[in-house]
Amino acid sequence: MKSIYFTSLILFILISCVNNGNKNTYKQKSVGNINSLQVLITDELWNNKVGEKIRNYFAAPTEGLPQEEPLFSINQMDPSTFSGFIKSNRLFLHVTIGEEDNYTLVTDPYARPQTGAIITAKTEETLLKLIVENQKEIINAYNNSEIKERQRRTAISLKVIDSLKEYFGLTINIPSAYRTAHKGKDFFWLRKDLKKTGSTNIFIYETAINKITSDSLALGQILTVIRDSIGGNLLPVEDNGKFGTDYSYSPNFYITELDGNFAYKTKGMWDIENEFMAGPFVNYAVRDTINKRYLIIEGFTFAPAERKRNLQFELESIIQSVRISK
Repeated sequence: MKSIYFTSLILFILISCVNNGNKNTYKQKSVGNINSLQVLITDELWNNKVGEKIRNYFAAPTEGLPQEEPLFSINQMDPSTFSGFIKSNRLFLHVTIGEEDNYTLVTDPYARPQTGAIITAKTEETLLKLIVENQKEIINAYNNSEIKERQRRTAISLKVIDSLKEYFGLTINIPSAYRTAHKGKDFFWLRKDLKKTGSTNIFIYETAINKITSDSLALGQILTVIRDSIGGNLLPVEDNGKFGTDYSYSPNFYITELDGNFAYKTKGMWDIENEFMAGPFVNYAVRDTINKRYLIIEGFTFAPAERKRNLQFELESIIQSVRISK
């Protein structure tokens, strides 16, 4: 009798935990390709100015690419179909006409990890207003979520690179699919061969802190003094070509940070002098005042037969995993 009573008690506790405990423990795993966004909106709203405004922001051209690719790959569906497995999409935007005007960012409401934005309004005009006012915050939340997801996938199988800490005082989480093309105190070059043709690359070197003299001159100095003059002479290229900047594209430039350190981020196009080779790059110039240097960490892609948004996104997620020794 005691055994039956004890077993029943255990079952009761387990059922109570499932029903009343931390429900997040039992949420389904989220799904979706990197930078894929589920937009929940009626066909009527999607096909008028509300849908147009959403596309203007969330399907805007991604910065720093040679061809136009949308910021997010959007799949639109009616909110009435948002149930079951469909609720496990990692990113979603829910836009509806309702009884109140409200905007909310939510984390892991139906699956884990998951980031969603819910916008309701009494009128289309107010919907438009809420979309315009909050699109930057929503895009930033989506981007941060996808960086973490990309880093989580990378962490499943990491490449061990002990010499990077010895030579440059940093660690980096990089997929095991990358190989070391060059390592030394002059520069580090890691690359992954793509299935069709081409490669993605991580290029690391350092330069004196006086190579960048001010914020107002930083962009020009990063491109000409550092990328073209220093990086271009370091990276080996066949047939006497030279790795440098393609100035026919306007670069995107930001002041940011990496691992808590002040940094300049530049997105632009690279090319090889006198060769039909080019592609996008993202360059971080990280100020290290203790060691009186700028640490240069760049991700660049050569993929003439592939879309490059997610390739560059992977490279940026790798760079953002960098930890610099103090």
